[in-house]
Amino acid sequence: MAKPLRLSTTSPTFEADFKARLHWSADTDAAIEQRVADILVDVQKRGDTAVLEYTDRFDGLKAENMAALELTQKELKAAFDGLPAEQREALQAAAARVRSYHEAQKKASGESWTYRDADGTLLGQKVTPLDRVGIYVPGGKAAYPSSVLMNAIPAHVAGVEEIIMVVPTPKGEKNPLVLAAAYVAGVSRAFTIGGAQAVAALAYGTATVPAVDKITGPGNAYVAAAKRRVFGTVGIDMIAGPSEILVLADGSTPADWVAMDLFSQAEHDELAQSVLLCPDAAYIDRVQAEIERLLPQMPRKDIIEKSLNGRGVLIHTRSMEEACAISNRIAPEHLEVSSNEPHKWEPLLKHAGAIFLGAYTSESLGDYCAGPNHVLPTSGTARFSSPLGVYDFQKRSSLIEVSEQGAQTLGKIAAVLAYGEGLQAHAMAAEFRLKKD
Repeated sequence: MAKPLRLSTTSPTFEADFKARLHWSADTDAAIEQRVADILVDVQKRGDTAVLEYTDRFDGLKAENMAALELTQKELKAAFDGLPAEQREALQAAAARVRSYHEAQKKASGESWTYRDADGTLLGQKVTPLDRVGIYVPGGKAAYPSSVLMNAIPAHVAGVEEIIMVVPTPKGEKNPLVLAAAYVAGVSRAFTIGGAQAVAALAYGTATVPAVDKITGPGNAYVAAAKRRVFGTVGIDMIAGPSEILVLADGSTPADWVAMDLFSQAEHDELAQSVLLCPDAAYIDRVQAEIERLLPQMPRKDIIEKSLNGRGVLIHTRSMEEACAISNRIAPEHLEVSSNEPHKWEPLLKHAGAIFLGAYTSESLGDYCAGPNHVLPTSGTARFSSPLGVYDFQKRSSLIEVSEQGAQTLGKIAAVLAYGEGLQAHAMAAEFRLKKD
């Protein structure tokens, strides 16, 4: 029986109970860290040979050479063409919405700009795409075509020239939806490799796998540890923790809708967290009743039950205002404002990966086809980080063109500060450009 923890903000032990329930350690097992470190070094030294050996050992996929592990564009298209019409149309519709959203994002924040001072000095910012990125996609039975769309499409919109996908295929099990999504999203090259060895191949490059500038996409503990270790050699999107949903409810949404929304994250894995904040105790009772009624019907009921019992929490608050304040403390990955007046509460919400407004906006729509990216900050990192977007696949260069007149003013300022720092050459470089009286 799934019994999420019940808390009330009026309880004298609320703070301690609340912090204990939310606690999650991102510390990586020392054995995993050492194994990953060894794999990275090995791939860096032996390249394709090491990748082939690890693919055989961990995925049970034996190949004579890396060419046998590369998926051709013809194969990707064949996977797309072989899908039922309903799946083809759903992929294309989702991709169109994701692309449309990220094109709007690029126009809003991803363009170069300049301006000139009164003295003619030009200042600005040049925005350019990364040359090549790698996207990691879980494979085998845990296959996520939506992750292909969410990682590849913003890179494509940003103007990235080459998108390299890696996807493990244990025992050669290829998921047609993942391959079809790669075709729809415009993936340049794809390899059936996974784990830390795939991250190493992308970061360092091999004779076959080209080195990339940035690696994005979710993976298991080995993938996360590998991404953490190669950061600096390449960029990464984030180190993601367990999935999270927080439902901020005023009691107006059908209780079974909210119960299923809590399930939607709990079914990911046992560490996923589902939280309900509501000022109506009777409504929380109804949600609990729906959890108990609906759970036996769920194919992944064992995972959902363990997640809700271990990390789920239903919190009775004094008011919706207090619920908003607690939500900001949690800074959830997914935040549903399940209310008749979502826009009344939205201004009070500062920290969340994505905010879903209104009873009809289920988090699952954001996962697949609403348009905004589903790669979101977890474990409270929404306090200082953002969803994956076009900006993650771009970099910015400052533009400075000082006019002769501007150099007379700026040179004097720079020289004073440079002498103050004891950097005489800096000061003199500026002074050389001053007009002699």
